[in-house]
Amino acid sequence: MKKALLFSGQGSQYVGMMKDLFDNSPLAKEMIKSADEILDFSLSDICFDGPIDVLKQTRYTQPAIFLHSAVLFELLKEKTEFSATAGHSVGEYAALYAAGVLSFESAIRLVALRGSLMFSAGEELPGTMFAIINLDDDKVEDVCNKLNDNPDGNVVVAANFNSPGQVVVSGSAQFLRDNIGEFKAAGAKLVKELIVSGAFHSPLMKPAQNELAKAINSIEFSDAKVPVYSNVYAKPLTSAEAIKDALINQLTSPVRWTQSLVQMQNDGYSSFVELGPGQVLQGLVKRTLSGVEISGYDKFEDLIK
Repeated sequence: MKKALLFSGQGSQYVGMMKDLFDNSPLAKEMIKSADEILDFSLSDICFDGPIDVLKQTRYTQPAIFLHSAVLFELLKEKTEFSATAGHSVGEYAALYAAGVLSFESAIRLVALRGSLMFSAGEELPGTMFAIINLDDDKVEDVCNKLNDNPDGNVVVAANFNSPGQVVVSGSAQFLRDNIGEFKAAGAKLVKELIVSGAFHSPLMKPAQNELAKAINSIEFSDAKVPVYSNVYAKPLTSAEAIKDALINQLTSPVRWTQSLVQMQNDGYSSFVELGPGQVLQGLVKRTLSGVEISGYDKFEDLIK
């Protein structure tokens, strides 16, 4: 049975995350303290004590989720065999860490920079995101194409293909809010605005992409020890140069999670293990694939079981 490790994305964070790992594992404590030193601020305090309004800021959320996932990976890597990794959006950095592409320090520095740049891009070019429920992927894209045909240069794109019937769209804040009824008119059962600080995975992230590209190109990447399924291409990558290209494109391209899961199953993967806060990816696997094993690790008690 081929096993793949999946790494959680933004939105899974919660106040208190990693506290039990810190209290019960010397290795976890060492990694979390190391992260605080590398970042030059107390990420652990924000994770352990919040408040949630601070933790949910993109510049803190992203390194928090990476750190949580990386700690769990280190605690489990000697006990579980795996032959591929994938991560949802920021989770892709943990997937690359697990595949030996990036060192811990390089990965958390990049993730912290990514979060900060995305936060700033959202202030420069205000955007928002909406979950579109129970509307076929192609119909979502049809509505986006229709809305993009406007004289003011406003942008609306499909940003996350999370599972069949669950797509997130991203775009110019007020324009998207004013026109969100178009998705309901096309047959969506529900549209819900997400609490985000920008139009992630859309052209409005271009300012962040340019700066992140400079950082990515200045850091040493290794070829992956196991295939990493890319958000952008929904296919496995191992080449360091191809992975760099995919990471840079990821900021302005959709997360093709549904397509990635389907491709992984087609490639023979039948066991999926989520590492990180929450159980979001386990739910997406359940809604996308059948006949597979699904499990996950978040808290210290999960490791004991």
